[in-house]
Amino acid sequence: MINRLNEVNDVRIYSVFDSDFAPYGRVVKGYDFTELCDYMEEETAVPESGNVYYPSIEAMESTPVFGKIQATLYGGMPIQIGYCNGVNTTYNGFEYHKGSEINIAVTDFMLVLGHTWQIKDNQFFVGDEKVFFVPKGTAVEMYQTTLHLSPCRTCDEGFKDIVILPRGTNTPLDEKPDITEPESELLLMKNKWVIAHKDREPLVKQGAYVGLVGENKELFY
Repeated sequence: MINRLNEVNDVRIYSVFDSDFAPYGRVVKGYDFTELCDYMEEETAVPESGNVYYPSIEAMESTPVFGKIQATLYGGMPIQIGYCNGVNTTYNGFEYHKGSEINIAVTDFMLVLGHTWQIKDNQFFVGDEKVFFVPKGTAVEMYQTTLHLSPCRTCDEGFKDIVILPRGTNTPLDEKPDITEPESELLLMKNKWVIAHKDREPLVKQGAYVGLVGENKELFY
């Protein structure tokens, strides 16, 4: 698959198993995510267009692995398990959180990643990112300094992604805080700082800061 992706794209597609992934995150091993993946395959659907995202799903948080993840990967801090399914193929923008995000690939997909320190004057320039292929069944931790957004599909059927985050992340703000320094302009939801590409209308309509500069690149498969 990764050879095919590199043949049809004009940017290099790395693997999360490559050493190039180390500054962005790590592959997580030692956990049994079977029940979570079974739920995704049996109870969730891929939309015909766009993406759907649910921060917290009670059935997924009722599985035994929930407590193990919370106790170990998050050191006992409260977490949430939800999912993102979709048919996305373009960069669209970046987000980051204060705390790691775990993604579990229920299907193959690609992740477009950058670093928070590459944001200059609330702008990120296309070309500074790297794209990583995540094969089905792989769990990855993305560090809090890693810029990311929804996955990009690698087949016509779309992608399914389990998303684990500190509890409350990606939920509505109680109120928009005063802008006290440049980062405050990027805060869109609780624990969610976002820069959007001007062509990503759904994000811009939500109030996301337009800061991804360059082509809103499309990834092919």
